[in-house]
Amino acid sequence: MNEQNMSQIWDAMLMFEAWRALFLLLGMAVLVFTAGLFKRLADRASDYFPSRRLLFLQIVTTLNFCVYIFGGSLLIYVALSPAKEILLALGGGAAVAIGLSLKDLVASLVAGLTLLFDRPFLVGDRVQFADTYGEIKSIGLRSVKLVTLDDNLVTIPNARFISDVVSSGNAGSLDMMVVMPFHIALDADLETARRLLYETVVTSRFVYLAKPVKIVVAEVVLGHNLALKLIAKAYVLDVKYEKDFQTDVVSRVSKVFLAHHIKRPLLINHEMAQAAVGAGHGDS
Repeated sequence: MNEQNMSQIWDAMLMFEAWRALFLLLGMAVLVFTAGLFKRLADRASDYFPSRRLLFLQIVTTLNFCVYIFGGSLLIYVALSPAKEILLALGGGAAVAIGLSLKDLVASLVAGLTLLFDRPFLVGDRVQFADTYGEIKSIGLRSVKLVTLDDNLVTIPNARFISDVVSSGNAGSLDMMVVMPFHIALDADLETARRLLYETVVTSRFVYLAKPVKIVVAEVVLGHNLALKLIAKAYVLDVKYEKDFQTDVVSRVSKVFLAHHIKRPLLINHEMAQAAVGAGHGDS
């Protein structure tokens, strides 16, 4: 009799565990179906309202996150019915994991307050950070949003600005120095080239003449050849016209150099030059 009772209890436990597994599988299928349904509804709504497509995608992402996190947690609790001790252990582990994951977030929040008071740059500044150059659009508690000259929005955690080097082009001012290099041949008329470059810069409609315009000359190696490098240093009246100023000066300088026969460096491939020298020796 006892053996029969034990057998019945064991069979009941097996059926109960099988029911739990089946319930868990069905629940997971329902979660996946619900997430897919939200996605299909968003796609259908995007077809009717194309201008709101990104909004629908953001809503679906939030809904799917809630479905998987809260629905999955509820499903596991109902299907497995874990003991109180297990729940406490899982809660403690989750708290530790969340604390570790929030370490960088807390560091960014502290760095955001530091940026607010230290002010290494302001909103609207043109800054160079690592390989990214652009205009600061916003300074938040967690991150800084920067728009590049290609109109890409870059989000950088605040903590990066505390440990890395950042360069501000205008430091809160509207005007900013723009450096424009030009190259001419060694035997070109240097004085004429400097005068033409200076006149072109100061007559640009984007130049800020309240600050000085300088033309710096240097001798450089360009393509295995020596050349003269003319560097125009001038201030643009508003940072938003930086590339307009550069385009205006470069296009006009190219025209006046051509009109006044200012020789540009002749770039010859090094291998071609050696081949030409070898051919000359062979002919001799």
